[in-house]
Amino acid sequence: MSAPSLERLETLSSRFVPDLVVDELCAELFASLPRSDQRRKGEVYLRGLLKAEGRKSIRNIAAHVGDRAAEQSLHHFVVSSTWDWGPVRAALARYLERAMRPRAWVVQPVVISKAGTESVGVARRFVPERGQMVNSQVAFGVWSVGEEQSCPVNWRLALTQKWRDSVGPLSPNVHESELATSPLECAAGAVEELRDWVGQSRRPVVFDLPDVDPAAVAGRFGPAGMHFVASARGSMRVRCVDPVLPSSGSRELAAHQLLLMARTLRRPVTWLDPVTLQPRTTLVVGVRVELPQAPRPLLLFGEWSDPRGWPEQCWISNMTQAPPGGLLRLAKRAQNVEADFANISQKVGLTDFGGRSFGGWHRHTTLASAAHAVRMLTQRAVERQV
Repeated sequence: MSAPSLERLETLSSRFVPDLVVDELCAELFASLPRSDQRRKGEVYLRGLLKAEGRKSIRNIAAHVGDRAAEQSLHHFVVSSTWDWGPVRAALARYLERAMRPRAWVVQPVVISKAGTESVGVARRFVPERGQMVNSQVAFGVWSVGEEQSCPVNWRLALTQKWRDSVGPLSPNVHESELATSPLECAAGAVEELRDWVGQSRRPVVFDLPDVDPAAVAGRFGPAGMHFVASARGSMRVRCVDPVLPSSGSRELAAHQLLLMARTLRRPVTWLDPVTLQPRTTLVVGVRVELPQAPRPLLLFGEWSDPRGWPEQCWISNMTQAPPGGLLRLAKRAQNVEADFANISQKVGLTDFGGRSFGGWHRHTTLASAAHAVRMLTQRAVERQV
C-alpha cells in the first residue's frame, strides 16, 4: 500500500481525537489547578480548540460546547483568572519528554498580524520577511523536537516599553524574562525555564533567530554549558582558526567567503524534508572560527544545494567536535517546526487570541500548545492505523 498523503492524514487526525489521549494529558496538565471547576474548564477549552469550527475564539469554543453560560465562564477562566500557566507548561514539557523523546529544542519567532491596536503586545514593526511595516505581535516559542514531530512548549511575548509598563504590576505570574527588552533575552529566558522543568542541561538548542548576533548567543549560552546551533548571515565577519585553511591567514572574512574557500572539503549529507517527506541531499562543510565578542572558538558550517554557487545557508555552533553533517541535520529541525506550526498549531488556534490580557494570551497559548500535542500524537496514531 502506498504511503498516505499528508492531506489525508490531517483529515483523519482532525476527525479522530481519542478521549484516552485527552483524558491522560488533561490529568497531568491541570493537576496544579487547585479547584475541580478550573480543571473541568481547562478540559472543555482544550477540546474546543481541537473541535470548534473556524477561528478558535472564546465565543466559538463556547458555541461548540452549546452552553449559553459557557462563554462568560470560559472568558473568565482564560482572561481574568489567576491560575499560573507555568506549572501547566512544565507538565506539558514532562509529558512530551515521555511521549516523543525530544532530540533538540528549537527557538523560532512567530509574527502574528493584527488588524487593531488593542491586542496585548501589538505594535507597528518592520518584518524583514515581508519587507514592510506590520501591525503585529511577535512571540518566541521553544519547541520540543523529536525524530519527525515537534510541539511548542514555552513562550515569550515581545513587549514594547508601553506594554511592559502596563503588564508588570497587573500580572502576578510574570516571569522576570517575560519583560526582557531583547529577542535573545526573551528566548534565553524561555529556554532556561524549560531546561529547569525537565532537568536537561545538555540538550542542543537550535536558534532560528536571523536578527540575533550568533556571538551574543555564544556569550549567553556557552558559559552555561549549553550546546547550540544558531542561524547566521553570510555577511557575518569571522576569523578562521582552523588548520585545514592555512591560506586564510588571520584576517577577518565574511562567513560565506570563508566557506567558499573551504568548498573542496564539502561532503554530501542526506536529511528528510519535513514538507515533502522525501530525503534530500545537500553539501556541507565546517570550519573553526573566532567571532568578535565570543568567548571561545566556534564552528561555522554552511550548506549548498548548487555546488557551483555561494553557500545558501550558514550556522554557528559551539559543538566544535561534532561532524558538520550531524549539525546540519540538527539545524534542519527548524524546518520541522515551520511545517508543524502551519499544519497543526494554526489549525488549533495558537495565534487566535485577540484580547488585551497578558495572562489571557499566555493561558490561551498554553492550552493551544497542549491541543497541538494532542493533534500531533493523534496523527502518529492514525499513521500507524492507515
